Amino acid sequence: MKKFVSIALSLVLVLSCAAALAELTFSTGGTAGTYYAYGTVLAQYITANTDLAVTAIAGNGSAANIDLLDLGDAQLALVQNDVAGYAYNGIRFEQYEGAPVNSFTALAALYDETVQVITCNPDIKTVADLKGKNVSIGSAGSGTFFNAMDFLAAYDMTIDDIVPQYLSFGDSAESLKDGKIDAAFVVAGAPTPAVTDLATTKGAYLVALDDEHAAKLVEINPAYGKTVIPGGTYEGIDTDTVTVGVKATIIAGADVSEEDAYTIVSTIFENKDAITEAHAKGAELDLDYASVCGLPYHAGAAKYFAEKGFTVETAK
Repeated sequence: MKKFVSIALSLVLVLSCAAALAELTFSTGGTAGTYYAYGTVLAQYITANTDLAVTAIAGNGSAANIDLLDLGDAQLALVQNDVAGYAYNGIRFEQYEGAPVNSFTALAALYDETVQVITCNPDIKTVADLKGKNVSIGSAGSGTFFNAMDFLAAYDMTIDDIVPQYLSFGDSAESLKDGKIDAAFVVAGAPTPAVTDLATTKGAYLVALDDEHAAKLVEINPAYGKTVIPGGTYEGIDTDTVTVGVKATIIAGADVSEEDAYTIVSTIFENKDAITEAHAKGAELDLDYASVCGLPYHAGAAKYFAEKGFTVETAK
């Protein structure tokens, strides 16, 4: 009888621990981009230091990640805040106009993502020079597509003015190496692994914005902010490049509890130094920056920000 009771108690304890261990899928980006590398670091750190089991998976970018959360196939995701804003508010792009997707909330903005226009052709000096060219505008479902469309619009162009190719960052770099495409849009924290490899092995150029077109992009979407990619970020590109950036933001699906959201945000921001040791983007973690992304925040995230003296908007 005592043996039976002992076994039963052990089983109860095991089941209790299993129930307490929330398993969350964290969709990131392509394996050659910053989302995947940084998202994996965050997932591993949270899993190792909390009662949450977070698994990072490769994803197809912002729009695809929003769809995954909406379907319940992932609970966490990295997205660009501009694309998330289009989706949440149901504006600008046909797939969202009149059909907003608001089944997610923000946890925190993490770092700047720069819109990088990459080419191996020195004659392509402005976005206008892309007319008639083979141009990668990101993999299907990526936020890069939206940025490419915005960039073209700022120059009074549309997708019909280029020959669009839907390639991941890694495939874009390989296609540039092989001369299969003329340019590629890459939206990620700089330096981006795929671009670093391209610049090192073949040589590359970054296409810069002038002040007029940078301002036009901010008009199109205030989520854009003028930024500079410093010279020396990539081998052979020694001058500063003016462009715009958006915010890489963690979002959570409707089934992420307040307690779990609080644990995720607090674990990330209370352990900045340890995370930075594993990935350089950790150095950009900043509560002031993190508390503004143009999206409503999860109640659990809002609780942590309030403890640190920051008030954020929450979903109504």
